[in-house]
Amino acid sequence: MAGFGPGVPASGEPTDVVLAALGGLTSDDADWRGGRTFSLVYNADDDELTRLHDEIGRRFLADNALNPFAFPSLGRMEAEVVAAASSLTHLVDGGGTMSSGGTESIFLAVHTAREWGRAQGVDHPAIVTARTAHPAFAKACHYLGVEQRRVDVGADLRADPAAFADAVDDRAVLLVASAPCYPFGVIDPVTAIAALADERAILCHVDACLGGWLLPFWEELGEPVAPWDFRVPGVTSLSADVHKYGYAFKGASVILYRDPAMVQRQWFLFDDWPGGLYGSATTAGTRPAAPIAGAWATIRHLGVDGYLAKARVVRDTTRRFLEGIEAVPGLAVTGRPDLSVFEFGSSALDIGAVGDVMDERGWHLDRQQGGLHLMVSPYHAHVVEAFLADVADAAAIAGNGRAGSGRSATYGAVPPV
Repeated sequence: MAGFGPGVPASGEPTDVVLAALGGLTSDDADWRGGRTFSLVYNADDDELTRLHDEIGRRFLADNALNPFAFPSLGRMEAEVVAAASSLTHLVDGGGTMSSGGTESIFLAVHTAREWGRAQGVDHPAIVTARTAHPAFAKACHYLGVEQRRVDVGADLRADPAAFADAVDDRAVLLVASAPCYPFGVIDPVTAIAALADERAILCHVDACLGGWLLPFWEELGEPVAPWDFRVPGVTSLSADVHKYGYAFKGASVILYRDPAMVQRQWFLFDDWPGGLYGSATTAGTRPAAPIAGAWATIRHLGVDGYLAKARVVRDTTRRFLEGIEAVPGLAVTGRPDLSVFEFGSSALDIGAVGDVMDERGWHLDRQQGGLHLMVSPYHAHVVEAFLADVADAAAIAGNGRAGSGRSATYGAVPPV
């Protein structure tokens, strides 16, 4: 038999051999199950939910949501997930779809705004975002040929409505607010930004990919929450990831529109093909079924009481992290976070050295341009005291003159050099 190179073995391997090799490959992966990571995975600390996810993944591994006529159950489940998200965000008589995650939801929001703008006669559309907006907006603009105008934030790290107003002209089609922004966990002034969009007769998107499935329950617990959802006049679309604080497995997000007619601008239809009419509501063709079914099942399993219970744990654990970090000499939380995501840094210590020591002790902290980043999940309640003890030691070691390794701030993948 002709060889195909080292990538394909000449003979297939038994299942147990493949699984053993897989165990070796994952041995150096971040220990999210032990609460040692603070992004990428949202550990719900829920064995029954894990069992449900395992079963959903097994049942829906092969199904394909590309064609809802072949798999009508997936169409019904997607509609029910969208309805649940609409209820949480106070959307009445609107519309939306699921997507594979926040980046795709944001891509769809920018694409829809571009298509809306073209219908208004804007051939070279622009969007306005704060510098703290997620890089997915820059990515979407890059792919879609849309100009992104990034403006500075205020001293409170929130988007500056006056700077937005200065950036709006007759090519602007979309203003963006974050609820909250990823780097600092603060909610932008959605009311002011949406009012500006309404006044200029353009669109306003709220990126609630991070907060959309937590803020409703945060508010229900009595925590102060600035206006952020469809209760705000002028908000025309909103994204919210079910695989973040909705505790579904990846990739599951929703993109919602106040006007259901806007959903039609997402669609791609093509009939000049021997295979017949091709249509898709999102960027994907084949869509894995398991994330759709997993989101639907997770929402049904947790319900309002389950989400409230997890929100309470996250809130209380976040408070303990914030109090403990602020009590460490030389460390300070950046800004005043509105939710369970924040940065801490130092004006006196080499924060890179603090991060290096935490790495050595098995913690996986994201490094930002100004400090170290945490995103709190329910499981972190079990490890918060161990973390605080280690971060106090790390600060003391940095205070004794240890210099950081110079490891750069990296959020996503970095291409090989």
